[in-house]
Amino acid sequence: MSGAGRWQDDVQGSGLELARSADGAAVGDGARSMPLPFPDRRSAGRDLALRLERHAGEDVLVLGLPRGGMVVAYEVARRLGAELDVFLVRKLGVPGREELAMGAVASGGIRVLNRTVIESLGVPWSVVEAATERALREIEERERGYRDERPAAPVTGRIVIVVDDGLATGATMRAALSALRSMAPRRLVAAVPVAPPEVLPRLERDADEVVCLATPEPFEAVGLWYRDFTPVSTEEVRELLRAAWEGR
Repeated sequence: MSGAGRWQDDVQGSGLELARSADGAAVGDGARSMPLPFPDRRSAGRDLALRLERHAGEDVLVLGLPRGGMVVAYEVARRLGAELDVFLVRKLGVPGREELAMGAVASGGIRVLNRTVIESLGVPWSVVEAATERALREIEERERGYRDERPAAPVTGRIVIVVDDGLATGATMRAALSALRSMAPRRLVAAVPVAPPEVLPRLERDADEVVCLATPEPFEAVGLWYRDFTPVSTEEVRELLRAAWEGR
């Protein structure tokens, strides 16, 4: 199968401009005034929801990036009265240099490729396809574990808010946004409690709106900005999804 196969392919670029929110303010304006650390992910989610209140009452889908992002997303969805679902992304690493991404796959069978990396390193398409198949199988297995066979929520034509508990490099969020863009949402929002200031501008190409509560420097790691950063289990994600679905 060629690179233009049955997946949605895209090219990851660089050279992004400063991202801006819906009201035209630069992302992160005033963000450092947020008291840190957050008590826990639920508290951070409630604070994040306040910054997203303008979307309450609209056709909104909140997508959490598992596992930690699901706890934050649950609080956002609950306070906005929005539908909640999980969205999975898996990086496609260059063989032998797995830290270097040649692309990513995401829920719904979406694939985003960095053709510059693939072509400059001469990665054969057979290798790309094999990595894609493995990653998609992993995503499908994890989705079954989270959803109990429940179908994914529709994205097309809706305001989609993608939530994580924080960004380090932003690579996972960017992959998720790029994949979701191919599914034709009406508006695509990236929302996180905390991130390094230099990461936020990189999201502009993929998101219509970026919301971040705090951009501390030096950043070092997401977990430093939470008093309680206990790992989130698969069962907790399942429980959050069940609670959200039963509450609608």
